[in-house]
Amino acid sequence: MVNGTYLLFITLHSPKRVQVGSLGTIDIVAGEYCYVGSAMNGLRHRIKRHMSSEKKTRWHIDRLTLLADHMEAFVSLDPIHECVLADIAEKSGCTQAFKGFGSSDCRCRTHLFIVDNMSKQELLKASGTVPFLHEPAV
Repeated sequence: MVNGTYLLFITLHSPKRVQVGSLGTIDIVAGEYCYVGSAMNGLRHRIKRHMSSEKKTRWHIDRLTLLADHMEAFVSLDPIHECVLADIAEKSGCTQAFKGFGSSDCRCRTHLFIVDNMSKQELLKASGTVPFLHEPAV
């Protein structure tokens, strides 16, 4: 099993209202978001789970992925902690979406960011991540 960190980009074409655990009800505006995550027991499985519509809601991000109109993922080839990746997102111009989203087990303010095209490109460049391939290359 491959472990690692990833960026999950989620696009919503319309605003949504959703209940997110201890965060309560949040209003999500239309746009593109970036979730910073890690998988210490199977990166491929974790990302495929995020992209599936057949799942029980377990994490904050599940509430958002079930509403997504489009998703794409990028993975880190070099070991990097998800909190460092969240810091890179902020320094790349991404805006914090909701305090405490996806970061209940660390000291980060959030692991969910609002992105525009410029901040997304800067984040991808600064993070050194590469596109996640759904199926292994043959």
